[in-house]
Amino acid sequence: MHAPRTRVQRRPVHGVLLLDKPLGLSSNQALQKAKWLLRAEKAGHTGTLDPLATGVLPLCFGAATKFSQLHLDADKTYETTVRLGVRTSTADAEGEVIATRPVRCTPGQVVEVLDRFMGPIRQVPPMHSALKKDGKALYEYARDGETVERSPREVVIHELELQDFQLQGDTPFLRLRVQCSKGTYVRTLGEDIGEALGCGGHLVALRRVATGPFDQTQCIDLPALEAMDEPQRQRALRPIEVLLDGHEAVTLDTENAGRFLSGMRRRGSWPDASHVAVFGPTQGEAAPRALLGTAHVKAGELIPGRLLSPIEIQQILETQAQPQS
Repeated sequence: MHAPRTRVQRRPVHGVLLLDKPLGLSSNQALQKAKWLLRAEKAGHTGTLDPLATGVLPLCFGAATKFSQLHLDADKTYETTVRLGVRTSTADAEGEVIATRPVRCTPGQVVEVLDRFMGPIRQVPPMHSALKKDGKALYEYARDGETVERSPREVVIHELELQDFQLQGDTPFLRLRVQCSKGTYVRTLGEDIGEALGCGGHLVALRRVATGPFDQTQCIDLPALEAMDEPQRQRALRPIEVLLDGHEAVTLDTENAGRFLSGMRRRGSWPDASHVAVFGPTQGEAAPRALLGTAHVKAGELIPGRLLSPIEIQQILETQAQPQS
């Protein structure tokens, strides 16, 4: 018999947790574990990492989920190891070996091939991915042994640095650091580089070291989160506005804040701006400003975008007012 599951009393939790995702868990499994530890009512992540991948996974709780989409567009940085001479069915170490070839390339050829993958490139998304076709994820087709037509997509490789390599011996490899645009499949990149070198290849390690303004030094792992008490876990959350990197800040007085929250445009002397983070007035010298939502400014009008609800704002202010024991 299974032991009865402990029922967790959920509560409103608002903020962003920068998680260092462990090896072997899907992004959703990692999210659910963190959600359970925080007893949060609502949570989501900002783009998936494969179970094989580790590293920076920003998790959004409560009102922060309203802005998670903004972070999906952020550039990402990865460190990866490509095993040369062996192709697999999934382009990573989880798949079956489908071809082996000798590795006969020189260091000069490696540098030349890597240069070819810099800048805008076209990628065919892998069958083992969460991308949907006709409402069904590609990996579901792959599980059923089907291969479906995928259109190439343009992505941008901003940086491709060769950190280490070995072209001789039993396990030839390339260790790369990749800074890329959203939608880049590093597995596909590794496989394509292997093909361009004439020997094939697949990923044996993948770590996301940065996404947008966040990097691995800011992250917390699940064992550390588990070892904390509840107030410490609450303090591990970052404020929602960390997702609004690059937004102009506008602060409204009490009257205008109330009208803005009801969806009304406000007039002022602000310059035009496409990305604005809007705050309410502080409730005292030491008190933080309350985030009201996002907006854009056109011709002196502040036009509301995604808004927090008054209840969410109240809950956030109450949490911030709690003594930090």
